[in-house]
Amino acid sequence: MRWSTLFIPTLRENPADAEVPSHQLMVRAGYIRQLSAGLYNYLFLAQRSLQKIQTIIREEMDAIGAQEMHLAALNPAEVWQESGRWDVMGQNMFRLKDRFGRDLCLGMTHEEIMTFIARGELRSYKQLPQIWYQIQTKFRDEPRPKSGLLRVRQFLMKDSYSFDIDAAGLNVSYDKHYAAYCRIFDRCGLQYVAVEAHSGAMGGSQSHEFMVRSDAGEDYVAVAPKSGYQANLEKAVSAPVAPAVADPEGDLPPEEFHTPNKKTIAEVAEFTGLPETSQMKSLVMMADGKAVLCLLRGDHQLSETKLSGLLGVNEPRPAHPEEIRELFGADPGSLGPVGVKNMRVVADLALKGRRNMICGANKDDYHLRNVTPLEDFECEFHDLRQVAAGDTHAETGEPIEIYKAVEIGHIFKLGYKYSKSMGLRVLAADGQEITPIMGSYGIGVERILCTAIELFHDKDGIQLPASIAPFQVVVTPVNLGDANQRAAAEQIYAECKAAGLDVLLDDREERPGVKFKDADLIGIPYRITVGKKLADGKVELVERRTRKSSDVAVGEAAAAVRTACNG
Repeated sequence: MRWSTLFIPTLRENPADAEVPSHQLMVRAGYIRQLSAGLYNYLFLAQRSLQKIQTIIREEMDAIGAQEMHLAALNPAEVWQESGRWDVMGQNMFRLKDRFGRDLCLGMTHEEIMTFIARGELRSYKQLPQIWYQIQTKFRDEPRPKSGLLRVRQFLMKDSYSFDIDAAGLNVSYDKHYAAYCRIFDRCGLQYVAVEAHSGAMGGSQSHEFMVRSDAGEDYVAVAPKSGYQANLEKAVSAPVAPAVADPEGDLPPEEFHTPNKKTIAEVAEFTGLPETSQMKSLVMMADGKAVLCLLRGDHQLSETKLSGLLGVNEPRPAHPEEIRELFGADPGSLGPVGVKNMRVVADLALKGRRNMICGANKDDYHLRNVTPLEDFECEFHDLRQVAAGDTHAETGEPIEIYKAVEIGHIFKLGYKYSKSMGLRVLAADGQEITPIMGSYGIGVERILCTAIELFHDKDGIQLPASIAPFQVVVTPVNLGDANQRAAAEQIYAECKAAGLDVLLDDREERPGVKFKDADLIGIPYRITVGKKLADGKVELVERRTRKSSDVAVGEAAAAVRTACNG
């Protein structure tokens, strides 16, 4: 293609509202333009890159025997009500009514619809296993869109679904997807890790997230590099740092003491002269309309994801002050477990074995000292806390590191969550009806492009891998008024096309500096510069990412780029 005929609206300055590099550069390079908060139009360059990513995905999905479909984005409420997710998804789901008043939604994912199809078509174990996939527009009513295409309300997703006769078959389908995902992300040129993850509202048991380390991410990954441990912070487990001060010894009775206007853990610690590790933090959470008292060590944070998994609800919320007052007869800041009988009490494992701690007295401006779990109150012990920097690996003692990351893919063993609730049955070999077991597997298409830009960019622009760049090479004649340069550029352009390369000829009447800057900005991996060296039968081949340049013969330029792209 010829640059002079294309719509590539590049900008010299970063947009004021763009915070992360991928957002800044995709706007500057003319890849995207914003329509509204969380809604973007993909222009010519972005569309070319996204199509290449989708081609890689299709090739690898087809290679594991997956069959591509395209499902309706507009879904009737009844299908989601069958699975129970119509209510679970809450405000994250776009909902609407048709002209007859019937409830509809825009699909966030398609477990229900795929199960609906399977229920109507699959009859026998002989038809299993099945892997079905699509690349489809999804919708999420994101409350705080940000970071360009990393957090949006409309996005492209590859979602696939497996149907197997038993858990052993699901393991095979899961492993196929895991390997296919690795090949997809390798071919897209990404640096990624696969970490243990929480299934959340998807349900199911085992799941892995594929993560790219980036400061633009909103997920956190906990790793112990030598031990090989890595998990999403929501799922991660570790051994906490030991308490700063040992617990007082002895079988001491709880004792009330006055703590005027001391509401926070830090304020009580300063008032008593004891560290936060000597206190119990009391958090009141609401789940399906019921209150749950969650206890943690004073310096620890609650993992709402772990609590959600424990309670079997999607999004437990903190109780409102008026709810707390009604339940405890006291305001937040003076709460504790002693005497609590009207709700479930769950305590983090870090409190197990602790003695003579400080907690709220359920009386405004008062606390209790010498409170011991299971002696002064009843509770259940569970892993509730969020792993923190400074913790250690539970088995090896290796320090845990935490870094920010972007999720680009997520695979789940769904189990029977959807097939059972939606009545999917097939006949087994013995003639008995059985429920197939399912898996679900997603890839964020735009996130592959965004994370590639986050990983590979410099002050001058984008440095995309050749496999997903909108063009692999640009041919840039320095002086179009020079007939020899123009002819050589046309020759190289034709030879690149014949070699199967995605080539762009910069035939604009612009200064060389402008052409070079634009090529650097939009992220074309290789540039062939046709200039003064043509007198010696040579052109300059420049690699965008490394800035390495070499002189090659005019007739060998196309082959040199093809070799570089395939290498």
